[in-house]
Amino acid sequence: MSEKHHLVPFRALASRSHHGKVVAITGGVRGIGRAIANELSRFGSYVAVGDIDRDAVARAGTEPTPVVAHHLDVTDALSFGAFLDKVESTIGPIDVLINNAGIMPVGRFTEESDEITRRILGINVYGVMLGTKLALPRMLSRGQGHIVNIASLAGENPTPGLGTYCASKQAVLGFTEAMRLEHRDSGVRFSAVLPTFTRTELIAGTRAPLGLLADPEDVAAAVAALIARPRRRVTVTRAAGVLATFNKLTPRPLGEFIARRLGVHTTFLDRVDRDARRGYDDRLRNP
Repeated sequence: MSEKHHLVPFRALASRSHHGKVVAITGGVRGIGRAIANELSRFGSYVAVGDIDRDAVARAGTEPTPVVAHHLDVTDALSFGAFLDKVESTIGPIDVLINNAGIMPVGRFTEESDEITRRILGINVYGVMLGTKLALPRMLSRGQGHIVNIASLAGENPTPGLGTYCASKQAVLGFTEAMRLEHRDSGVRFSAVLPTFTRTELIAGTRAPLGLLADPEDVAAAVAALIARPRRRVTVTRAAGVLATFNKLTPRPLGEFIARRLGVHTTFLDRVDRDARRGYDDRLRNP
């Protein structure tokens, strides 16, 4: 069953809670980011998306769902600061920052170029930290705000073929929790979202086990519910979260045996269709 069906009780609350809020989303022109933008816009939020793909940004600004789109390089302080300034000058003070931008090259770590390793860490980790560092003072000065970081269940369940990606998402989880504790009682909330493998171009050319897949709309619904009723973390899907918890509680050999039977240990190594991933991989090298 789709995760969004579990979130129906939150819909009315979310509609009231989101109306009129200003939300900024990084990596927001496609995939999970775009689904979140669409969901929050339907609830009446004023949404701004930022992305490094200038052509996609231009298209996003003309699509039916009402969003404001700006160019954004999350690894560049001047670019990120300018993005936040544009959002606040055109829409208003940012109530929610969703650090969603991320990349996921796949393959053996020894075959990963230093350039790609740095890009994964730069976007997935430094981009989250930089966005937080720039947006947080604005929220603290108002005594309210919410920073939502899109992590991954891969941050808690390391997966062969995703070594650097798993490390980056584990870092996001640790950073989010540290910020939550550091700014307790400040009025600013911090949350982490841990999706399972999601049907976006990040898993293009792979055959992730069907029972572990989510749709972007599932993640978007979870984010909407999380903003309406803040929590420190949420997993998507619920079934994948339960399986991840079970894996942590079982003896390591048994957990690894189950993962092998599900095909997780080969999905991002030996069963990758490189032709199907070429478009995504090319854009990673030439953003």
